[in-house]
Amino acid sequence: MKIAVLGTGGGGRAHAAKLAELGHDVTVGTRDPEATLARTEPDMMGNPPYKQWLAEHPGIRLATFAEAAAAADVIINGIDGHNAVRALTAIADQLAGKVLIDYAVPFVYNPDVEHPWPTPWGVMPKLDPCDIDSLGEQIQRALPDTKVVKSFVTQEQETVVAPKAIGGGDHTMFVAGEDADAKQVATDLLKSYGWTDILDLGGLVCARGMEMYAHMHSAIQFGLGGARFGVKIVR
Repeated sequence: MKIAVLGTGGGGRAHAAKLAELGHDVTVGTRDPEATLARTEPDMMGNPPYKQWLAEHPGIRLATFAEAAAAADVIINGIDGHNAVRALTAIADQLAGKVLIDYAVPFVYNPDVEHPWPTPWGVMPKLDPCDIDSLGEQIQRALPDTKVVKSFVTQEQETVVAPKAIGGGDHTMFVAGEDADAKQVATDLLKSYGWTDILDLGGLVCARGMEMYAHMHSAIQFGLGGARFGVKIVR
């Protein structure tokens, strides 16, 4: 399958590498490929320069967001939440009729808030939108001809693509969206990653719950001293 991964951060790299390992035709999208390849310093999360990573994964191509989306059947969105709607709207024509799996969280970094939440790496970002809307829904409204699925968002992407690294894989992943066939595409992809417990939450409105869970996930991770973990829905 031809798959585009939009975003060159750690999450995008995890998906691109795993998808290529599984035999998919993978193109990574970025705003400016030349600028991305020109960087010589680690990114804000400490990931090595993208040029170095790409050299270690010769089967993966780097292109603009539009070029990557145009070449793909399925798109995985890892563009940061603050910029996702704007960036995706700009390539609406290339996304029309396709499945877009969104794992972005609508974080606003360094928020000016009355009661900040201190964390080991600074003030906890604010969620915007929150409660009465979600980034997943905003993307779907901006892209009415695209089949948006919210998934992958409830844990780190490095363990989304390798679920057996936690508890032997005995934990739960969620999907939500308006199109049943699109959710099946996401479900099949998760199964290829190794997931066995995938819970369909229903319509895209459920993206609100997945996105708001990000703060609870962080709180648990702080309590575990930074260890990776998953959640299990016990029926």
